[in-house]
Amino acid sequence: MKKAIVFGAGVSGKGSEKILKNIGWEVTLVDDKTGVSSAEGINILENEKIDIFVKSPGVPYTELVKKAIDKNIEIIDDIELGYRFKMENNIPGKIIAITGTNGKTTVTSKIKELLELAGYKAKVCGNIGFSFSETVLENRDLDFYVLELSSYQLENIKYFKADIALVVNLAPDHLNRYRDVDHYYDTKFKIKNNQKENEYFLVNTNCDNSMRRVDEKTNNIIYLGLEKKHSGQIAWLENGFLIYKNEKILDASLVSLKGKHNLENMLFIVCVGKLLDIPTETIRDFLYSTKTLEHRMENFYSFGKNIFINDSKGTNIESTRFAIEAYDNPILICGGSDKKLDLIPFAKIIKEKVKEVYLIGEIANKLEKDLADLDYPKEKIFNLGELEKVVKLLKLKLNKDEENIILLSPATASFDQFKNFEERGRIFKELVIAYFK
Repeated sequence: MKKAIVFGAGVSGKGSEKILKNIGWEVTLVDDKTGVSSAEGINILENEKIDIFVKSPGVPYTELVKKAIDKNIEIIDDIELGYRFKMENNIPGKIIAITGTNGKTTVTSKIKELLELAGYKAKVCGNIGFSFSETVLENRDLDFYVLELSSYQLENIKYFKADIALVVNLAPDHLNRYRDVDHYYDTKFKIKNNQKENEYFLVNTNCDNSMRRVDEKTNNIIYLGLEKKHSGQIAWLENGFLIYKNEKILDASLVSLKGKHNLENMLFIVCVGKLLDIPTETIRDFLYSTKTLEHRMENFYSFGKNIFINDSKGTNIESTRFAIEAYDNPILICGGSDKKLDLIPFAKIIKEKVKEVYLIGEIANKLEKDLADLDYPKEKIFNLGELEKVVKLLKLKLNKDEENIILLSPATASFDQFKNFEERGRIFKELVIAYFK
C-alpha cells in the first residue's frame, strides 16, 4: 500500500486526505493543532517509506517540509493531486483557472454564475472554500471546474494545466512569504504552465508586470485590457462600451458592479464567455444584473445619509486603492497583519483621497507614522487598534444628516485579529448594525 503525508488539516488538507484514502492510500494527516504533530511527522519520514507529501497551501515551509525535501519525497498540493486524479480517471470537465492579486474571487464567482446561466454544470473550488481534489472526486459530471488559485496553491504544481487560464493583474503582496515581488509574480504566472495550442491564456495588457512575463512566441494568448495597448488585443473599453473583437458587448455605465477595477474584471468574464460561445445577449444581461459578492465593496447598511461599505476582501494595497477610488472622499477603516510591505504608497493614497482614517491591527502604528511623515492631519487619524472601538467612536461622531461613505477596506490580511477576511467582514457588519440600529 502506498503511503502519503498530508500536512495541514484545513479544507485543502482534508480534501487531499479524502481523495487519497478513496484510491487506497494510507494517509497520515499532520496538523499540530488537530492531528499528528510535526515532530511525529518527521519521525515517520525518517523511518517509513513515504511516496508523496501533500502540503496545504497556507502551511509555511517548516522543518517537516524541509525534511521531506531532504528525503527527495515529491511535494505537491491539493490542486496537483486533484488534477492527477482527474486525468487518471478520464474525468472530462474543463478547467478554468483564475489568479491575480486583485479581482480573482469576483472573476471566479461570476464566471461560474455565467456558465450556470448559460446552462452548464459548474462549481467553484480551489481558493474559494472547496478543495479541488474533493470537488473532482464528488462531482465527476461537471462541464467546468472554475478554480481560484492563490500564489500559494501554484507553488507546487507539476503537471496541472487549465483549458483557460487567467492572470487578472499583478501587484505587490505576500512579501512575508516570497523573496521579492518578482518571485511572487513568477509564482502567479505558473498558472499557464503546460498549456497546449488548443488552450487559452488570458493576460491584462494594462498590467506591466504581466506583460513583461508573456512569451509572445506562443499562439494561445488572449490579450485584453481597459486601454487598447497591444496590436493583438481583442477586448478593451472604448467610448464607454466594453468591446470584444469590435463588437459592442455592453454599456459600461449600466453594469451592476461598480468601479474601474470591476470593468477590468468584466473584460475577463466577457472573454471567457465569448471563447465558450455564450451568446452576447446572455453575457450582457448577466453583467447588467449580477449582484456584488459579500465582503467585496458590499453596501450593507445606512445610518441616515451615512452608507457603510464592507470591503473586508481588500487584503492588499492595490485592492483598497480601487475601493477608495470608487467613492468620493470616504472615511476609511484599515489595517491588519503586517505583510512587510512598504506602506508609504498607501499612505499617499490616504492623504490624497480619504476624509478620515481609522487604524486597526498590527500595521496601525507603522501606518500612523507614515501618515504623520506625509503631513496628513493628525486630527484625521484615529489609531484605535480594534474594530469595535472604531465602530463605537463612529457612533458618537456621525450625524444622520451628513453624507459619508464609511469604508472598511483593510489593505492587508486579517490573521492578526480574525480567522479570515470573512470573519472580519461579518463582525464589522454585526458591530455596525448593533451600534447604529
